[in-house]
Order: sequence, then structure tokens, then C-alpha cells
Amino acid sequence: MGSSSGNTLKSLSNRCLLRLSSDTHSLFHGKTFNEASLTTQRRGVYSFSSPNKLASCKGSHPLRSFSTSSSSSKVGFLGWYLAKLESNPIITKSVTTSLIFAAADFTSQMITSASSYDSIRTLRMAGYGLLLLGPSQHLWFNLLSKALPKRDMLTTFKKMFLGQAVFGPLVTTVFFSYNVALQGENAEEIAARLKRDLLPTLISGAMFWPTCDFVTYKFVPVHLQPLMNSSCSYIWTIYLTYMASLNKVSIE
Repeated sequence: MGSSSGNTLKSLSNRCLLRLSSDTHSLFHGKTFNEASLTTQRRGVYSFSSPNKLASCKGSHPLRSFSTSSSSSKVGFLGWYLAKLESNPIITKSVTTSLIFAAADFTSQMITSASSYDSIRTLRMAGYGLLLLGPSQHLWFNLLSKALPKRDMLTTFKKMFLGQAVFGPLVTTVFFSYNVALQGENAEEIAARLKRDLLPTLISGAMFWPTCDFVTYKFVPVHLQPLMNSSCSYIWTIYLTYMASLNKVSIE
């Protein structure tokens, strides 16, 4: 009984080895088994060139390649977007900001506007994101990361303060001036609008932005900070575009 079982096991082992030898021989286009095995060992693969066949000898399911799962994790929109951030950071961030501003203005008009949809207004907002805010966000976040590279609580609060005291008022002033200038208002009318709308907007921003800024500066990598900032801007811009659409100030 023991001799018969041993012969059967030996026979199955020889069959598996013969199948592996045949597959390896075919893989290396006519090389002898010893040459193929030596070449495979040098490459650190050994002689598992046909995992599906090997699995069938053992009666198990075919093995899956690890490289397939690792490569699939790098594809898709996120992988493409991250690659664009590496190769063309300013353009990618500017286009992203432009799309977010366009979407925010569209949403704002759907919520607040009683008249028909104003596509020119949306184009103005998209242009602001593309030409002004997108590039300025890239420069600002990179500047802060170099001037204040740490991520401790004190450094984070310093960045938040600079955002509220410097960057926020600057970009909001540029936003209002850009928007109404394209609508044909002169310098005196722009100054009157800023006097009326800038301070209330900054006060509202001081209640909205600190939480977004804290998460951005504390946890988000520098190259993704403009994306995080623009994502928060979607909600903020709905309010901002509404403020920008208000009637101009009458000057007597």
C-alpha cells in the first residue's frame, strides 16, 4: 500500500515537472531546459513562467499577477490628474480653478437669479479663475510652504492668519475690481462698490475660511492645496458671485 502511494505521488510530481519544463522551453524559444533555468534564476524568477499551468497541477485557481493590481491603481482620473499636477502645475491648477468658478456661478444663478441664465457672467468667473486666482494660488501656497515649512499648530495658525490678513483681502479686491471693470464701471464706481461690498464679504469670509484653511495647511500636501482651496471655494464662490452681481452703487 505504501509503495503504491509513493509511486503515484512520484508519477504526479514527474508529470508536473515535465509540463513546467515544456512551458519554460517554449518561453525561451528553443533553449534547453538547463539554459532556460539558468537564465530565469539570474533574473530572480526561477521557473514559474506559466503560473496558470502550475496552478492546474496543484488543483487550485490560477494565480493573479501582482503587477496587474499595482498598475491598475495608477490609472483612472486621479492618476491622470496627479500626473498633470507634476508636469504642468500652474496650468492644471488654473484650469481646475476656472472650472470650479464656472460651476459655482452656474449654481449661484440657479439659486438666486430670477431672470434667464447669464452665460457671459459665467465666462467672467471662469476667466478670473483661469487667469488670476489659479496662478496666484499656486504662487501663494508654494511661498508659504517655503517660508513656513512646518506643520505644527503654531505654524498652521500663522498661515491661517496670513491667509485672512493678506491673501484673502487681496484676491477679493482683485475679484470685485476685475468683475465690475468688465461690466464697464469706471474707477470711481469700482471704488464705491469696494467701499460697500468688500468689508461685509471679508467678515463673511472670516467665518467661513478658517476651518478650510486649517485642514488645508495642516493635512493637505502642498501640490494639492490649491485643489483643496478651490473645492472650498465652490461654496464660497456661490456667495461671492452673488455679491458681485449686485447692482452698482449710485454716485450722486
